[in-house]
Amino acid sequence: MNTKILIALSWCLAWLAVAELFAQHRNVLIGTNRNPNEPCIAIDPNNTDRMVAATNLNNYYYSSDGGSTWMAGQAVSSYGVWGDPVVVVDTEGSFYYFHLSNPPLGNWIDRIVSQKSTDGGATWSDGTFFGLVPTSSGAKVQDKEWAVVNQSNDHIYVTWTQFDRYGSPDPQDSTIIRFAKSTDKGQTWSDPIRINRVAGDAVDSSNTVEGAVPAIGPNGEIYVAWAGPVGIVFDKSGDGGETWLDEDIFIDELPGGWNFDIPGIFRCNGFPVTACDLSDGPHRGTIYVNWSDQRNGLDDTDIWLAKSTDGGETWSGPIRVNDDAAGSQQFLTWMTIDQTNGALYFVFYDRRNYNDNRTDVFMAVSRDGGESFTNFRISETPFLPREEVFFGDYTHVAAHNNVVRPIWTRLDDTELSMWTAIVDVDNITSVENDKWLLPKSYTLKQNFPNPFDEQTVFSFKLHKPSTISLIIYDLLGREVATVVDKRFYGIGQYIESFRPGELNLPSGTYYYVLRNSSEEMTRKMIYVQ
Repeated sequence: MNTKILIALSWCLAWLAVAELFAQHRNVLIGTNRNPNEPCIAIDPNNTDRMVAATNLNNYYYSSDGGSTWMAGQAVSSYGVWGDPVVVVDTEGSFYYFHLSNPPLGNWIDRIVSQKSTDGGATWSDGTFFGLVPTSSGAKVQDKEWAVVNQSNDHIYVTWTQFDRYGSPDPQDSTIIRFAKSTDKGQTWSDPIRINRVAGDAVDSSNTVEGAVPAIGPNGEIYVAWAGPVGIVFDKSGDGGETWLDEDIFIDELPGGWNFDIPGIFRCNGFPVTACDLSDGPHRGTIYVNWSDQRNGLDDTDIWLAKSTDGGETWSGPIRVNDDAAGSQQFLTWMTIDQTNGALYFVFYDRRNYNDNRTDVFMAVSRDGGESFTNFRISETPFLPREEVFFGDYTHVAAHNNVVRPIWTRLDDTELSMWTAIVDVDNITSVENDKWLLPKSYTLKQNFPNPFDEQTVFSFKLHKPSTISLIIYDLLGREVATVVDKRFYGIGQYIESFRPGELNLPSGTYYYVLRNSSEEMTRKMIYVQ
């Protein structure tokens, strides 16, 4: 073994040790450029080291090492790129990036665009489009699309919302759910058809039909649910989308609607997400629909699941996914199924640990067909969103063969950033035993500013008198600075400053640890000279 390989191996082992020291599920920064939000991520089932992600308005990212490092680019197309990103992958490892349009010769979001990459997300085709409906005054608006690939034949199915006029209060303007497909790997698309029976208004609120996420059944069926004026409803096709049910099937009344308020969030929705178990496990064929709502009160948003074991003909009542006590906010959920084993994974924002708007990112997993759930925190630190900054409408998660990658947006001060976590499925700790929850004797805030250049400050609050140390570590877990060394503090709020330039520290990522005799808390910071 040559010297370079030994060095690389030593670095990997050191990094794994640091990851174990500082986080149960290591967080990875994907990007900060162009205010990223509304993320989507896909894993190549042929090679789970290959992943592609996308965010608003026109960002894409790709990884060849399982999501530990990412390259980024800015999507371009002659049809324009205008957000609502969706990424899926076919059986050959080709990725498809769907988004709304803003063509130079056309109308704002007048079609759905599909771009294709055959090199793991490094380069993309100019794209093809579908859904364009010209009118005498321009074109109808095509919005909130989602896609799925039938892994048995690589047919691609897309469902979305069409507005007669976006945001219109006129009762003559409505919304419908449309469907289109490609049977030649995205080269051409079928003429779109309407699949819903009850139209919604065009206001873009709870009486608008939105949230259509298609799923594939075990025999190639197409399943999809959406929300609108009658709650959450379901439709299906058994012939590749040629025909659909005469009447939509009711799932849940969705009390309070899909559009609701969360303090500190620009806007929030509880759109449903549909998935079907295609594994060879005991729950094969079970259809699941995941959403959030405020049936338990404006200050108690919850994550829900309904399931059907008879092809969507009948549905269970709502099953609560988050397992905390009543009275906290969980919102912006997404769900996926690891089709190699049938495990259900959920990701959502969660405030169970705080009495203010500080927000964690949680996941939940169910390995018994949605009968029980283990909740666990995946974000290393909380963040405090601000409602004047658009935060996006959803999170996302992908899973294959025990490789699980959630993706979410953080908002620190006014800076948006995109993150994933390297989820250790063999080391999922339930909330009741979560050693990463905030300690009871003190709280430690994120340093500010972060990233920083010359100076940053640390703020912590003691709830009882303690002897405190505040230590800085590098990525190899080596102590590089001592800000506070076993100093006694009384009850109260304290601020300490740090200037890495005085110690000649290089730019990079560091961790700071606040500890007393019985507890400690870790935060990550980035120093850029």
